[in-house]
Amino acid sequence: MLPLLYSLTAVVIISLVSIFAIYWLISHIANFSRFITPLVSLAVGSLLGDAFIHLLPEANENISNPTVVSLLTILGILIFFSIEKFVRWHHCHDPDCTEGTSVIIPVSLVGESIHNFIDGVIIAGSFIISPNLGVATSIAVLLHEIPQEVGDFGIYTHQGLSLKKSLNLNLLSATTSLLGVIVTFLIGSSLASAIPYVLPITAGGFIYLAASDLIPELHEHKEKSIHSLLQIFYLLVGVALMYSLLLLE
Repeated sequence: MLPLLYSLTAVVIISLVSIFAIYWLISHIANFSRFITPLVSLAVGSLLGDAFIHLLPEANENISNPTVVSLLTILGILIFFSIEKFVRWHHCHDPDCTEGTSVIIPVSLVGESIHNFIDGVIIAGSFIISPNLGVATSIAVLLHEIPQEVGDFGIYTHQGLSLKKSLNLNLLSATTSLLGVIVTFLIGSSLASAIPYVLPITAGGFIYLAASDLIPELHEHKEKSIHSLLQIFYLLVGVALMYSLLLLE
């Protein structure tokens, strides 16, 4: 019972701290809208960094056949492509619709929800092994989630959502980590054995979201050279944040 309590407490704290970090930024930075594009750049770096630095290497460590990892990554890209096509078709009610509609929000929400679910599974599995491992894993997830959630918030506000709706979407995706904890304790080892195969699928989704939706969004802005350089800088910051988490592993 204690590992379950520890796990639930950890994911709640992580979710609240991430939301508080976003709220603090909004409250203490004047003209927050100026930072939306840098946040999108940060999200691109975080998504790509997470996919190539964490998810895929972890999958390769647990799956002996690298071809399987590659195929599952492609499957993830295809799944998220299909989700985007379905959402676009559903919005227009016509397969040949050319209406300019953004599908970044639902695709981002699906990807982050899956990722948070996996985080919940990982945290629960760590606490089952030992409290110390659970705490260490929770800290690593927390440091990962803050830039990730801030980046997602930048995506939502960049697409025209209000601050309140953007925060609510962040909170909604965060709740799937609770589901990951509960499912882990209900199913146990059988779920844990499937996680390595879910990781490259999630990585494929993140790569698709960053490359097909967010990077083109950054190209749409006609800005001065310094702004383009800042986009590259914040993208690299996102990658660096993901890389820095290796120090905790």
